Amino acid sequence: MNWYQKELRLPTAERGFHLITDSVLRAIPELQTIKIGMLQVFIKHTSASLTINENADSSVRVDFESHMNKMVPENVPYYIHTYEGPDDMPAHIKASLMGTSVQIPITNGKLNLGIWQGIYLCEHRNHASGRNLTITAFGV
Repeated sequence: MNWYQKELRLPTAERGFHLITDSVLRAIPELQTIKIGMLQVFIKHTSASLTINENADSSVRVDFESHMNKMVPENVPYYIHTYEGPDDMPAHIKASLMGTSVQIPITNGKLNLGIWQGIYLCEHRNHASGRNLTITAFGV
């Protein structure tokens, strides 16, 4: 079994849901040598998250952002952790709800995603800096 691991720094992204599949693939070209395996993508932050969803229609990403803001609003009076602004605690909650990693099967050197699936960076902060990912691919 072969193991490959890379660190990827994503550029600063505005608040919202962003497709990062191509960036992940460019960061780990060794994936092409794996016939059967897994790719794990892990985000090293507590106010951003990862998920897999629609990769064709950008309105899905807009709707995700709108729904998450309704589900986890800002300026709720019982939030105590507000040192970095009104989006701080909601960003932490959204990140925990969405998750810090995704796993995708690798088949014949390619991600075995569904035809309409892509990896999203879910940026929950208004003024975040770039985000760091650890990408691990393994298999035979």
